Amino acid sequence: MRRKSLSQFLIEAERTGDISADLRLLIELVARACKSISHRISKGALGDALGNLQTENVQGEVQKKLDVIANEIFLDANEWGGQLAALASEEMEFIRVVPSHYPKGEYLLVFDPIDGSSNVDVNLSVGTIFSVLKAPEASPGRDIREEDFFQAGRNQVAAGYAIYGPQTILVLTLGRGVSGFTLDRHIGSFILTDATMKIPDTNREFAINASNRRYWPEPIQRYFDDCLAGSVGQLAHDYNMRWTASMVADVHRILTRGGVFLYPADSRPGMQSGKLRLLYEGAPMALLIEQAGGRTWSNGQAILDIEPESLHQRIPVVLGSTSEVQLLVEHYLHNELPDRSRVQTVKRSIYGAT
Repeated sequence: MRRKSLSQFLIEAERTGDISADLRLLIELVARACKSISHRISKGALGDALGNLQTENVQGEVQKKLDVIANEIFLDANEWGGQLAALASEEMEFIRVVPSHYPKGEYLLVFDPIDGSSNVDVNLSVGTIFSVLKAPEASPGRDIREEDFFQAGRNQVAAGYAIYGPQTILVLTLGRGVSGFTLDRHIGSFILTDATMKIPDTNREFAINASNRRYWPEPIQRYFDDCLAGSVGQLAHDYNMRWTASMVADVHRILTRGGVFLYPADSRPGMQSGKLRLLYEGAPMALLIEQAGGRTWSNGQAILDIEPESLHQRIPVVLGSTSEVQLLVEHYLHNELPDRSRVQTVKRSIYGAT
């Protein structure tokens, strides 16, 4: 059977009126950038892409060579095409307005060029995350401003990620479900390999950095301890724990197999509001998870409902299978069941009789 390419998928979406021609072209340019990044990663030390630089990004994190390389690839691939008004990157302190010698379009592109870059030097999976927003309508004398990016996640017109592992996979939502594409290196195209990705709702697996347990809020510690207790604890089921130190890799596993991803705020200096960035990580991943039938949470609300207040705003993140997030949020984080023995009743109402 002849497989469908990303280009064909997007052209069909344009023909049905689901996306505009400019959005189609923009997604194709994003995909092209992801292919270029995949190629640089695959060369490793041969492409001088490993190791640290003597610089820090706006978050005060030491930059990897690949962080800067991938950021430049994204800028070079996307700012000239005429679909964008401006771009914002986790690696840049300020937004980048499309230069005046290029035509300006109606979209804003937000991206994390390399998520999990600490994994690159040890040959583990990393990824790229991106999000597309509508720019405000142009008016005479008005330039794009930073505040134009401060849109709730539900305003995204597209979001996705590329994961660079044994295969390079592009996962994309245009707001009507989630589709997965695998890079065929022989022909240089992303090919549709999963037309309707749905997050399973029965796998009991969680992803969290357990080394930070002593800093977590008490409800997160309780949930973690109950998961570790497994079948002899309050949850009466054995859980698997995984942690890759790349949000893309961990979320891709959960999107494929089910479970829950957690990166809570904690008591460490600078971490009281969380670690992950709302615009570059939280919002695009939340749109993918919800479009795949899952649920998200941050500070008492769905991540997609948060109104950004700054370009590099951090948030706590919980996302994954609806049933597990419901259990975690309603009966740990909201503390609606002070009697922990009642968790069993709640669990049965969610998962059914055990």
